[in-house]
Amino acid sequence: MKSTEDLLRELAPQVLTALVRHHGDFDACEDAVQEALLAAAVQWPDEGVPGNPKGWLITVASRRRIELWRSESARKRREETVAALAPTAPEPMPATDDTLTLLLLCCHPSLTTVSQIALTLRAVGGLTTAEIARALLVPESTVAQRISRAKARIKADGAEFRMPPPGQLPERVAAVLHVLYLIFNEGYTASSGPVLHRVELSSEAIRLTRQLHTLLPEDGEVSGLLALMLLTDARRPARTRSDGALVPLNEQDRTRWDRTAIAEGTALVTRALATAPIGPYQLQAAIAALHDEAARAEDTDWRQILGLYELLETIAPGPMVTLNRIVAYAMVHGPRAGLERLAVAESAPALANSHRVHAVRAHLLDLAGDHAAARTHYERAARLTLSIPEQRYLHSRATAQP
Repeated sequence: MKSTEDLLRELAPQVLTALVRHHGDFDACEDAVQEALLAAAVQWPDEGVPGNPKGWLITVASRRRIELWRSESARKRREETVAALAPTAPEPMPATDDTLTLLLLCCHPSLTTVSQIALTLRAVGGLTTAEIARALLVPESTVAQRISRAKARIKADGAEFRMPPPGQLPERVAAVLHVLYLIFNEGYTASSGPVLHRVELSSEAIRLTRQLHTLLPEDGEVSGLLALMLLTDARRPARTRSDGALVPLNEQDRTRWDRTAIAEGTALVTRALATAPIGPYQLQAAIAALHDEAARAEDTDWRQILGLYELLETIAPGPMVTLNRIVAYAMVHGPRAGLERLAVAESAPALANSHRVHAVRAHLLDLAGDHAAARTHYERAARLTLSIPEQRYLHSRATAQP
């Protein structure tokens, strides 16, 4: 049975789409939905979840939206007009899932890319401001400002709750793909907290990406992202032990991987690479497929993976791509060669004081036989990460050094 928190996270975007479709004014509707969610979080644990929780939230949020509208209109309209326009019955339940339309609205072209991402993560993904800040590697105050300004911009531009015209779709879809990628990553490896996985987020990202793939089946990057999610999520059953401890890729029981998801993901990326212009999501999916196709860790085709990472770094450079390429390079050319590359790469501002840099260095030092230095960097990485499963794993690796 779902917890109240999980249920509210699932219903929040559906309630918001219902209000925006009926009332317009994204900003005011989001405020009303947040108040309805707060009321539910307070009342439901004591009074029980209503038989129709979505309808309850829509009704409460609609009433609050009307109250806000009345207040805003009081200066301009007579009280009789306000009363006449107020609904007397609960809002009807929407017949369709408009979550994808909400995604595209959040990625309105008048917004900057980072604002599109922050707003969508909040409105559709249900992430907190702190989680968004960690995903985007910026301060929480910056995220809060971006969300506030993004909602104000949508209101000022009079954006309508409908699918954009075909000419605007590629730009909007690119931003949506980035958002879905971030949501999936937060679900697959939570940036903080006591658990490694937040399945509600990764599952929602996969669901929404499937919707987008249905809408745009020939888009290679949409196919690539869906493939990447499926190929990555397929390993989730083997990523933790019964006590929640993290299991690294090379130690996982590969018989527990979801072969159906792997087959679907491999077919998607194979077709996309053969029929569409190459893109970063397709390359990442191809790398994931190579890992998934290896029956044992020692069977992994690291040379091909290194080649894909080198191509990926050319078309879509980034700190995580750099670190992953260095690991692949070390697996092909030896850990000392990888450590030399890491010493150069870590000077980049985006990698400064990152727990992942220390974790990679510790792993390569361990492979090179420098166990004392590996222990030091495993401990440093553990101190820097906010994920408790990662902390436990890194501490265990430090303790295991001879």
